[in-house]
Amino acid sequence: MSALPLVLLHGWGVDPRVWSGLRDALPAGLATLAPALPGHGDALPPPSADLAAWSDALLPALPERAVLCGWSLGSLIALDLARRHPGRVARLILIGATPCFVARSGDAPWPHGLDAATVAAFNASFATDPAGTQKKFIALQALGDACRRAVAADLAAALADAGPARAPGLSCGLELLADTDLRARVPEIHQPTQLIHGAGDALMPLAAAQWLAHQLPNARLTRFDDCGHAPFLSRPQECAALIAGSLDD
Repeated sequence: MSALPLVLLHGWGVDPRVWSGLRDALPAGLATLAPALPGHGDALPPPSADLAAWSDALLPALPERAVLCGWSLGSLIALDLARRHPGRVARLILIGATPCFVARSGDAPWPHGLDAATVAAFNASFATDPAGTQKKFIALQALGDACRRAVAADLAAALADAGPARAPGLSCGLELLADTDLRARVPEIHQPTQLIHGAGDALMPLAAAQWLAHQLPNARLTRFDDCGHAPFLSRPQECAALIAGSLDD
Protein backbone atom coordinates (compact mmCIF):
# COMPACT_ATOMS: atom_id res chain seq x y z
CA MET A 1 0.00 0.00 0.00
CA SER A 2 1.23 3.46 -0.89
CA ALA A 3 2.59 5.53 1.96
CA LEU A 4 1.47 8.64 0.09
CA PRO A 5 -1.97 10.14 0.77
CA LEU A 6 -4.74 9.82 -1.80
CA VAL A 7 -6.34 13.16 -2.69
CA LEU A 8 -9.89 12.89 -4.06
CA LEU A 9 -11.00 15.72 -6.37
CA HIS A 10 -14.75 15.75 -7.01
CA GLY A 11 -16.70 16.93 -10.04
CA TRP A 12 -18.82 19.96 -10.83
CA GLY A 13 -21.90 20.78 -8.78
CA VAL A 14 -21.27 18.46 -5.85
CA ASP A 15 -19.02 18.62 -2.81
CA PRO A 16 -16.59 16.20 -1.11
CA ARG A 17 -19.46 14.20 0.42
CA VAL A 18 -19.75 12.44 -2.94
CA TRP A 19 -16.66 10.41 -1.99
CA SER A 20 -18.05 8.98 1.26
CA GLY A 21 -18.93 5.54 -0.12
CA LEU A 22 -15.61 5.10 -1.88
CA ARG A 23 -13.66 6.28 1.16
CA ASP A 24 -15.46 3.68 3.29
CA ALA A 25 -14.51 0.98 0.78
CA LEU A 26 -10.82 1.90 0.57
CA PRO A 27 -8.29 0.12 2.83
CA ALA A 28 -8.31 1.47 6.37
CA GLY A 29 -4.58 2.17 6.28
CA LEU A 30 -4.78 4.47 3.28
CA ALA A 31 -4.80 8.16 4.18
CA THR A 32 -7.32 10.11 2.11
CA LEU A 33 -8.02 13.80 1.72
CA ALA A 34 -11.05 15.24 -0.09
CA PRO A 35 -10.85 19.03 -0.46
CA ALA A 36 -13.69 21.08 -1.91
CA LEU A 37 -12.98 22.48 -5.34
CA PRO A 38 -13.00 26.26 -5.75
CA GLY A 39 -16.58 27.51 -5.85
CA HIS A 40 -17.87 24.39 -4.10
CA GLY A 41 -18.52 23.76 -0.44
CA ASP A 42 -16.60 26.14 1.78
CA ALA A 43 -13.97 26.86 -0.88
CA LEU A 44 -13.79 30.36 -2.30
CA PRO A 45 -14.39 30.86 -6.03
CA PRO A 46 -11.25 31.29 -8.13
CA PRO A 47 -10.41 34.60 -9.80
CA SER A 48 -11.37 33.35 -13.27
CA ALA A 49 -12.67 30.42 -15.31
CA ASP A 50 -9.09 29.34 -15.90
CA LEU A 51 -7.96 25.79 -15.16
CA ALA A 52 -4.58 26.88 -13.78
CA ALA A 53 -6.31 29.28 -11.38
CA TRP A 54 -8.49 26.49 -10.04
CA SER A 55 -5.54 24.12 -9.72
CA ASP A 56 -3.34 26.66 -7.97
CA ALA A 57 -6.16 27.57 -5.59
CA LEU A 58 -6.07 23.96 -4.38
CA LEU A 59 -2.30 23.73 -3.93
CA PRO A 60 -2.18 25.06 -0.34
CA ALA A 61 -4.59 22.30 0.74
CA LEU A 62 -2.57 19.50 -0.87
CA PRO A 63 0.21 17.42 0.71
CA GLU A 64 3.74 18.01 -0.53
CA ARG A 65 3.44 14.81 -2.56
CA ALA A 66 0.36 12.69 -3.15
CA VAL A 67 -1.62 10.45 -5.46
CA LEU A 68 -4.43 12.42 -7.12
CA CYS A 69 -7.77 10.80 -7.90
CA GLY A 70 -9.91 13.12 -10.02
CA TRP A 71 -13.45 12.56 -11.20
CA SER A 72 -14.97 14.52 -14.11
CA LEU A 73 -13.98 18.19 -13.57
CA GLY A 74 -11.63 16.93 -10.87
CA SER A 75 -9.81 14.86 -13.49
CA LEU A 76 -9.03 17.99 -15.52
CA ILE A 77 -7.59 19.61 -12.40
CA ALA A 78 -5.60 16.48 -11.58
CA LEU A 79 -4.13 16.40 -15.10
CA ASP A 80 -3.20 20.07 -14.90
CA LEU A 81 -1.56 19.69 -11.49
CA ALA A 82 0.39 16.66 -12.68
CA ARG A 83 1.71 18.57 -15.68
CA ARG A 84 2.58 21.87 -14.00
CA HIS A 85 3.59 20.55 -10.56
CA PRO A 86 5.04 17.09 -11.27
CA GLY A 87 6.96 17.01 -8.02
CA ARG A 88 3.70 17.20 -6.08
CA VAL A 89 1.91 14.41 -7.97
CA ALA A 90 3.26 10.85 -7.81
CA ARG A 91 0.45 9.07 -9.62
CA LEU A 92 -2.97 9.73 -11.18
CA ILE A 93 -6.29 7.93 -10.96
CA LEU A 94 -8.83 9.45 -13.35
CA ILE A 95 -12.54 8.57 -13.26
CA GLY A 96 -14.92 9.67 -16.02
CA ALA A 97 -12.08 11.70 -17.48
CA THR A 98 -11.68 13.68 -20.67
CA PRO A 99 -9.12 16.17 -21.97
CA CYS A 100 -11.90 18.24 -23.54
CA PHE A 101 -15.49 18.42 -22.29
CA VAL A 102 -17.02 19.99 -25.41
CA ALA A 103 -17.00 18.60 -28.94
CA ARG A 104 -14.97 20.71 -31.36
CA SER A 105 -14.64 21.04 -35.13
CA GLY A 106 -12.14 22.93 -37.29
CA ASP A 107 -8.44 22.15 -37.56
CA ALA A 108 -8.38 20.05 -34.37
CA PRO A 109 -11.71 18.20 -34.32
CA TRP A 110 -12.81 16.46 -31.14
CA PRO A 111 -15.94 14.33 -31.53
CA HIS A 112 -15.82 12.80 -28.03
CA GLY A 113 -17.53 15.61 -26.09
CA LEU A 114 -20.91 17.21 -25.56
CA ASP A 115 -22.34 19.34 -28.34
CA ALA A 116 -21.25 22.98 -27.91
CA ALA A 117 -24.80 24.30 -28.29
CA THR A 118 -26.02 21.90 -25.61
CA VAL A 119 -23.32 23.06 -23.22
CA ALA A 120 -24.09 26.73 -23.94
CA ALA A 121 -27.80 26.14 -23.25
CA PHE A 122 -26.92 24.30 -20.05
CA ASN A 123 -24.75 27.18 -18.88
CA ALA A 124 -27.49 29.69 -19.72
CA SER A 125 -30.07 27.71 -17.75
CA PHE A 126 -27.83 27.73 -14.69
CA ALA A 127 -27.99 31.53 -14.65
CA THR A 128 -31.77 31.45 -14.15
CA ASP A 129 -32.29 28.14 -12.35
CA PRO A 130 -29.13 26.91 -10.60
CA ALA A 131 -30.77 24.19 -8.52
CA GLY A 132 -32.79 22.88 -11.47
CA THR A 133 -29.69 22.79 -13.63
CA GLN A 134 -27.81 20.80 -11.00
CA LYS A 135 -30.63 18.24 -11.00
CA LYS A 136 -30.47 17.94 -14.80
CA PHE A 137 -26.73 17.40 -14.53
CA ILE A 138 -27.31 14.65 -11.98
CA ALA A 139 -29.71 12.89 -14.34
CA LEU A 140 -27.15 13.02 -17.14
CA GLN A 141 -24.42 11.61 -14.92
CA ALA A 142 -26.64 8.71 -13.81
CA LEU A 143 -27.68 7.74 -17.35
CA GLY A 144 -26.29 4.46 -18.61
CA ASP A 145 -25.84 3.00 -15.13
CA ALA A 146 -27.59 -0.18 -14.04
CA CYS A 147 -27.95 1.49 -10.62
CA ARG A 148 -29.18 4.78 -12.07
CA ARG A 149 -31.62 5.68 -9.29
CA ALA A 150 -29.16 4.92 -6.52
CA VAL A 151 -26.43 6.91 -8.27
CA ALA A 152 -28.78 9.87 -8.75
CA ALA A 153 -29.73 9.72 -5.06
CA ASP A 154 -26.08 9.68 -3.97
CA LEU A 155 -25.30 12.65 -6.20
CA ALA A 156 -28.34 14.56 -4.93
CA ALA A 157 -27.19 13.98 -1.35
CA ALA A 158 -23.83 15.60 -2.18
CA LEU A 159 -25.09 18.65 -4.10
CA ALA A 160 -23.06 21.80 -3.55
CA ASP A 161 -24.90 24.88 -2.32
CA ALA A 162 -26.12 26.84 -5.35
CA GLY A 163 -27.54 29.78 -3.40
CA PRO A 164 -26.83 33.41 -4.37
CA ALA A 165 -23.47 33.49 -2.58
CA ARG A 166 -22.26 30.25 -4.20
CA ALA A 167 -23.77 30.36 -7.68
CA PRO A 168 -21.06 32.58 -9.24
CA GLY A 169 -18.36 30.07 -8.34
CA LEU A 170 -20.35 27.19 -9.80
CA SER A 171 -21.05 29.20 -12.94
CA CYS A 172 -17.32 29.79 -13.24
CA GLY A 173 -16.84 26.03 -13.13
CA LEU A 174 -19.23 25.54 -16.04
CA GLU A 175 -17.26 28.09 -18.06
CA LEU A 176 -14.08 26.22 -17.25
CA LEU A 177 -15.59 22.95 -18.51
CA ALA A 178 -16.72 24.64 -21.71
CA ASP A 179 -13.38 26.33 -22.44
CA THR A 180 -10.73 23.80 -21.38
CA ASP A 181 -8.91 21.70 -23.96
CA LEU A 182 -5.88 19.81 -22.65
CA ARG A 183 -5.25 17.60 -25.68
CA ALA A 184 -2.00 19.28 -26.67
CA ARG A 185 -0.67 19.00 -23.09
CA VAL A 186 -1.57 15.41 -22.31
CA PRO A 187 1.64 13.84 -23.75
CA GLU A 188 3.64 15.95 -21.27
CA ILE A 189 2.11 14.08 -18.31
CA HIS A 190 4.33 11.14 -17.38
CA GLN A 191 2.97 9.98 -14.02
CA PRO A 192 1.59 6.42 -13.91
CA THR A 193 -2.14 6.75 -14.56
CA GLN A 194 -5.09 4.44 -13.92
CA LEU A 195 -8.16 5.42 -15.95
CA ILE A 196 -11.58 4.21 -14.76
CA HIS A 197 -14.58 4.72 -17.04
CA GLY A 198 -18.17 3.56 -17.24
CA ALA A 199 -19.02 1.96 -20.58
CA GLY A 200 -22.45 3.63 -20.51
CA ASP A 201 -21.21 7.12 -19.61
CA ALA A 202 -23.62 9.55 -21.31
CA LEU A 203 -21.69 12.65 -20.25
CA MET A 204 -18.18 11.70 -21.34
CA PRO A 205 -18.08 8.80 -23.80
CA LEU A 206 -15.72 5.91 -23.29
CA ALA A 207 -13.87 7.06 -26.43
CA ALA A 208 -12.55 10.07 -24.49
CA ALA A 209 -10.91 7.78 -21.94
CA GLN A 210 -9.59 5.54 -24.70
CA TRP A 211 -7.97 8.59 -26.29
CA LEU A 212 -6.34 9.47 -22.97
CA ALA A 213 -5.12 5.90 -22.54
CA HIS A 214 -3.35 6.13 -25.90
CA GLN A 215 -1.95 9.63 -25.47
CA LEU A 216 -0.75 9.52 -21.86
CA PRO A 217 2.74 7.99 -21.87
CA ASN A 218 2.11 5.70 -18.88
CA ALA A 219 -1.59 4.88 -18.63
CA ARG A 220 -3.98 1.98 -18.54
CA LEU A 221 -7.77 1.97 -18.81
CA THR A 222 -10.27 -0.19 -16.95
CA ARG A 223 -13.83 -0.20 -18.29
CA PHE A 224 -16.78 -0.77 -15.98
CA ASP A 225 -19.71 -2.24 -17.91
CA ASP A 226 -23.26 -1.21 -16.96
CA CYS A 227 -21.90 1.96 -15.35
CA GLY A 228 -22.41 5.62 -16.21
CA HIS A 229 -20.34 8.66 -15.33
CA ALA A 230 -19.83 7.75 -11.66
CA PRO A 231 -18.76 4.09 -11.36
CA PHE A 232 -17.29 4.79 -7.93
CA LEU A 233 -20.87 5.32 -6.71
CA SER A 234 -22.48 2.25 -8.27
CA ARG A 235 -19.47 -0.07 -7.82
CA PRO A 236 -17.55 1.36 -4.83
CA GLN A 237 -15.98 -1.92 -3.71
CA GLU A 238 -14.64 -2.75 -7.17
CA CYS A 239 -13.36 0.78 -7.72
CA ALA A 240 -11.71 0.78 -4.30
CA ALA A 241 -9.99 -2.54 -5.03
CA LEU A 242 -8.76 -1.26 -8.39
CA ILE A 243 -7.45 1.95 -6.84
CA ALA A 244 -5.72 0.09 -4.00
CA GLY A 245 -4.18 -2.34 -6.47
CA SER A 246 -2.85 0.46 -8.65
CA LEU A 247 -1.14 2.01 -5.62
CA ASP A 248 0.75 -1.24 -5.05
CA ASP A 249 2.20 -1.31 -8.59
